[in-house]
Amino acid sequence: MPHVSPEQQQEIDAQRAESFETRRATVPALEAILYQAIPILDHGFVRVVDYMGDDNAVVQAARVSYGKGTKRVSEDRGLINYLMRHRHTTPFEMAEIKYHVKLPIFVARQWIRHRTANVNEYSARYSILDNEFYIPAPQHLAAQSAQNRQGRDAVLSGDEATEVFRLLREDSENNYAHYAYMLNEDEAGDPKDESRKGLARELARMNLSLNFYTQWYWKTNLHNLLHFLSLRADPHAQYEIRVYADAMLDTLKRWVPLTYDAFMDYRMGGVTLSAKGVAAVKRLLKGEKVDRKDTGLSAREWRELQASLELPERD
Repeated sequence: MPHVSPEQQQEIDAQRAESFETRRATVPALEAILYQAIPILDHGFVRVVDYMGDDNAVVQAARVSYGKGTKRVSEDRGLINYLMRHRHTTPFEMAEIKYHVKLPIFVARQWIRHRTANVNEYSARYSILDNEFYIPAPQHLAAQSAQNRQGRDAVLSGDEATEVFRLLREDSENNYAHYAYMLNEDEAGDPKDESRKGLARELARMNLSLNFYTQWYWKTNLHNLLHFLSLRADPHAQYEIRVYADAMLDTLKRWVPLTYDAFMDYRMGGVTLSAKGVAAVKRLLKGEKVDRKDTGLSAREWRELQASLELPERD
């Protein structure tokens, strides 16, 4: 099934056919994909529908005595790197972006934990949800991890995988069939069976499972977008939200390339150490033999330190 409905595609085509003169800052690389839906998962998408500001907005906010910051990209890059490195976040709040996202409900429930944004979700009290639900691809149908309560283990295969796929699809199809029956109305809101009143939409929706798709508009500033991406584009994040974050990383690169580079260097590619971790690294640099029990680090933090510095594993 298509990721975008025919009505949405008509809206996207109409929006992309228009252009406006403006004195505001625009970013050609982001304008090139503005309004376009980037397919995610089996039926989802993310698309940029509006934005305000660019890298210059960050620079301007940091150097309030300048109209546009500096003229040299190298100086702007150095300033943005400094702001990112020292966690001076306010200048990054001066740029904003708005996304239209179609996503499974269980992903939306993870996403909404990031509360520093403006959100308006599709209302199943007012409208009827589409018969679209998420079924994982075979390579993502994994067992529960025994070590990590929030993680996955080996991919299911054989008869077990076949049965799980059957249950997921069968349950989803049955749930939607029951939902449609309880509503007793067509897309125009007219009753299908004149002998039945039908259940209120706000009640009928409770029968749907968390893998059904919802949609929302999500607007946030650049600082909070970076925080969202630092958590959800991380390799340890759940796959189903990480693919959305990965697509949004590409929009970030198009929108604010200097900020993107600094973010990838200092946040995504950097390592945060505790005071005890720094002390352990100093001892290692002096050539000392360091054991975990001598550092005061927990076993988990010690493993993380070893992994980040690519140290040989030792207790």
